Amino acid sequence: MIKGIGIDMVEIDRIKQSIKRQPRFVQRILTENEYQRCLALQEQRQAEFAAGRFAAKEAFAKAAGTGIGALSFQDMEILASENGAPLMTAKGYETCRIWVSITHSRSHAVAQVVLEEAGRE
Repeated sequence: MIKGIGIDMVEIDRIKQSIKRQPRFVQRILTENEYQRCLALQEQRQAEFAAGRFAAKEAFAKAAGTGIGALSFQDMEILASENGAPLMTAKGYETCRIWVSITHSRSHAVAQVVLEEAGRE
């Protein structure tokens, strides 16, 4: 059973500016695992990666119906499956299946999250 759907879009330049103003910004929005993956990318891709994760975490908060204030960015993590697809987990939502899709253009990152109650169809 679907518990919630969320979508978010962020300007990549906005994330770049946040990183320039506050270099620790990326470490606030990314978990340590996500941050290490981000550092392995070329500089241009780092802002795109961070923007996509930011949008996905915002979309999750909307799907959960809590807003980002009730959840920390550190409570949510998006890693990659064996084939490279994003896999999202969130503290307190271990019994839910989280479907996430992230896409980018030159200027924007967009993410959609569907929160499904596990064991239901």
